[in-house]
Amino acid sequence: MEGILSNFRGGAVTQYPNQLIVLIEGINSKEEASKLAAKKVIWTTPTGKEIIGKITKAHGNKGAVRVRFDKGLPGQALGTKVKIE
Repeated sequence: MEGILSNFRGGAVTQYPNQLIVLIEGINSKEEASKLAAKKVIWTTPTGKEIIGKITKAHGNKGAVRVRFDKGLPGQALGTKVKIE
């Protein structure tokens, strides 16, 4: 399963660089997205290193999920693909 890194999770003032919003292909509702909780998400850097995160919960009503990574991802990661296992 694949998804796209959409944006960092944040509010009007605060931004969390280790939490990102992921849009998953084929998931269109909050109920479908909540079933993916606790799955592993892998983002591969351009040099080949893998950074692993975990889906924590659904985000919004259109099937996006929140993912918490061990360390923050760079801004260049936005818009790239991730693997979901």
